[in-house]
Parts: sequence; structure tokens; C-alpha cells
Amino acid sequence: MLHCEQVSKIYRPAKGEVRSLDGVELEVGRGEFVCVRGPSGCGKTTLLLTLGAMLRPTSGGVRVAGQEVYALSPRQRARFRAAKLGFVFQMFHLVPYLSALDNVLLAARGKSGDLQDQAEGLLAQLGLTARQHHRPAELSAGERQRTALARALLNHPPVILADEPTGNLDPESAGEVFKHLKTFQQSGGTVLVVTHGATAEQYADRVVEMRAGKLLK
Repeated sequence: MLHCEQVSKIYRPAKGEVRSLDGVELEVGRGEFVCVRGPSGCGKTTLLLTLGAMLRPTSGGVRVAGQEVYALSPRQRARFRAAKLGFVFQMFHLVPYLSALDNVLLAARGKSGDLQDQAEGLLAQLGLTARQHHRPAELSAGERQRTALARALLNHPPVILADEPTGNLDPESAGEVFKHLKTFQQSGGTVLVVTHGATAEQYADRVVEMRAGKLLK
């Protein structure tokens, strides 16, 4: 489902170079839950953005659901992301003046049909029915992240990519988020989480360590 072949991402500032990714080889199978763990600055987020068709690598190949994503035009990649990928980030990325429900419905932009019933259903599954008309500032951190997860799930993507999804959460809220990601996997979805913590380990099928832009064998 997710495949990196000798992927490198090199930045060249005024002096020297920075290898954010250095020959990364990674295979994540359909229906697998994989955690990439490593310290801050090791390249985890760069890897996730590269797999998410948002950051072109300097070299190497990236395939998602059989598609070589960087062979697509920018517009084609945007459509591919909307159809195939759901994203969950540490900082939630919710629009502050919209309700939880309207934030979820942002994922439906450009789609025909009324997805409000589906959005309300997802919020109900995530325990947010009573909070769906509240704005982000009126929600707890855990509720905001569950709202972001509902938004990621609205288009029924086959893959969820999560970048430190519980970094701002207390242990109980973190466990709730990972339980919902596990439920998504058990329904047939593929999950890749990048994190510096250990909470994801009890939910993941496999944990891969990352250091200085390399995945450790």
C-alpha cells in the first residue's frame, strides 16, 4: 500500500547539505498498522509528507496504492490525496471559527452530495455528538483531535497518515485516539503513525526506528 524505494530528501543551505531522508526503504502492506518512531529532527515528518504526496523527494520512488505519486501533476496529486489519504496532525489544523461539524465537512469540499449525515455519524462514533456545534476553542485537546480524525475519515480513504497525533494529549485521550485508529485498521484501513513516544506500540503491528534520516534495520 505504501512503498518507498531508496528515497532521499536533501536540503542545501548556503553551507553544506542536510539529508532529511537518506536512502529510506519502507513497505507498509494493505491493512497494516505501522509506527515509525524516532527523536525530533530525525526525518519522521519529512517521511510522512513525502508518502502523503506533499513533498517531492530529491531521489527515489514513492508509490501509494500502486500509484507513483510524483509522476502525477500537482493537480492530479491533490485529487489523489483527497481520494486516497487521510491526515491527522499534532496541531489539529482545525478552522477556529467553524464548528466541529463544519470542520469535518471541509473534507467534502468539491464533492457532490450531502455528506452531513455521514459527518454527524462519524462524530457520534467518536463520542462528539454533544459537541458537534462547538468551535475548537470550546473543545478539549482530545475532542479537537477526534474532530480532526473524523475529518480524515469522511472520504473513506484507504490510508491514514498521522504525525504525532497524540503529542498534545493526556494519556487517556491519547489512548482514545489510538483505539479509533485501530478500529479503522480493523475495518481494512492502513495506518502509518510517526511519533517520538511509545504509546502507539501497543496498537501497531510493527514499530520501525528512525535516526538521522535512516530507518534502522
